[in-house]
Amino acid sequence: MSDDTEAVADQLVVISDRLADLALARLRIASESVRAGEPQDPALAAEEKRITRARRAVEKAAQLLGGPSLTSASGSASIDGP
Repeated sequence: MSDDTEAVADQLVVISDRLADLALARLRIASESVRAGEPQDPALAAEEKRITRARRAVEKAAQLLGGPSLTSASGSASIDGP
């Protein structure tokens, strides 16, 4: 793999981690709202799903470029898993 390709793959792994953090933040907000007795916010759930889909796409791109193992970077065993 070329240095340029490896650098892009590394950046994609960082972006994937950031997207995972954003998705988890949305889930926390939704969970706290429900615990507070507020109704579920469908827009928030849709946003979390959209962010998660984007994260998976970025992980696939990093894997296609032959980047570092996502297992070590984000704790995921496989990008094809649940």
